[in-house]
Amino acid sequence: MQTLIRYIGDDPEREGLLETPERVLKAYGDLYGGYGVEPANVLKTFSAEGYDDMILVKDIEYYSACEHHMALFYGRAHVAYIPGEKITGLSKLPRIVETYARRLQNQERITTQIADAIAENLSPKGVAVMLTGVHTCMCARGVKSRAETVTFAYRGEFRGDDDLVERFEGLVG
Repeated sequence: MQTLIRYIGDDPEREGLLETPERVLKAYGDLYGGYGVEPANVLKTFSAEGYDDMILVKDIEYYSACEHHMALFYGRAHVAYIPGEKITGLSKLPRIVETYARRLQNQERITTQIADAIAENLSPKGVAVMLTGVHTCMCARGVKSRAETVTFAYRGEFRGDDDLVERFEGLVG
């Protein structure tokens, strides 16, 4: 960290920067904490008890870092599934989003990893995931655009059912 501080033109011995290396390491522990989490352990399951309609948790805030620049990107995740025989706790959907977001990533990969983890661990009839993101590697450098990126992943019944996809996207807003 001291080398990086010198590289950008500042003095790592300056009073305000003396504790910066330790602070950055602590922040990296938080930002990249998803590597130590196994998705199967997050998605604890319960009997669906006959419930067979869409379950949607929307507006899940996430923060991640792009693998190309280690710059932050952030946004909202919207996660839905149609249960088979199993459901998971509602809080588990934001936790699975955070598990994948807390790694060096790209938005496309997080989107598919969330959908695949739910499909593999819950064996639902269908899964839909939508992420929106603002990438600081774009808006704080280079292009200077606050454009929002939107990615989708559909599994199972969502893949072949335009009405179901339209319902999901309508509920998300």
